[in-house]
Amino acid sequence: MTRWSEGLQEPTIIVGDFNVAPLECDVWSHKALLSVVSHTPVEVEALTRLRQAHDWIDIGRHFVPAPERCFTWWSYRSPDWTRNDRGRRLDHMWASPQLAGHLAAHEVLEPCRAWERPSDHVPLILEVEI
Repeated sequence: MTRWSEGLQEPTIIVGDFNVAPLECDVWSHKALLSVVSHTPVEVEALTRLRQAHDWIDIGRHFVPAPERCFTWWSYRSPDWTRNDRGRRLDHMWASPQLAGHLAAHEVLEPCRAWERPSDHVPLILEVEI
């Protein structure tokens, strides 16, 4: 994906469960998760190289600047995910730099995590003006 990003010409949006929380504030405890899959230095460095390969705009952090809390995932192992709030930002939306002026809104639907039989990930919504 990094090589693909380097030569990308057309305006593009990529979305998905990248399974990496790149910033210290993207996890409930940076120190506790440094050796845990999704926040290791190797993963963070690889994701950073990918982002830099096309100057991708991290849409989540465009609308919710660091260090503000912005989690998209909470483990099923937690008996009460709301009480301990041990979340991570694993789901991402990135846009090509040409789209910067067209990004209108971004929302993390955290309340969906409380639904009956929810996913451990919550949906993200992006509004783009075209």
